[in-house]
Amino acid sequence: MDGLRIDKWLWAARFYKTRALAARACDLGRVEVRGQLTKPAREIRIGDLLKVRTDSAEFEVEVVELSEVRGPAPVAQKLYRETETGRELRLKLAEERKAAGAYVPSPETRPSKRDRRKLHQLRGLR
Repeated sequence: MDGLRIDKWLWAARFYKTRALAARACDLGRVEVRGQLTKPAREIRIGDLLKVRTDSAEFEVEVVELSEVRGPAPVAQKLYRETETGRELRLKLAEERKAAGAYVPSPETRPSKRDRRKLHQLRGLR
């Protein structure tokens, strides 16, 4: 296998739960190959450098293997190697998010039915 669609690879490497989500992330500009935004149909090869932004983190990885089959997580982690700068940045951002959560006060009690209705109305859920 010489090349593989990037949306298939992102799905197989377990960065996104479905291939449709991987394709959407490419369309929204959350995936870069060698510093350039990419489309879902772009072929990647072994040795390409990717920047992938997910809901939880930002990864900077090098493609080590190609696979179009989604397997268990330990197998998926062998498809890429995270760069040192990417790992440091991801851990730093995770610590900042964790520290920011300490400043948010938790409520003393559960919201009442009336409070829940107000929250839903505020968020536009109903």
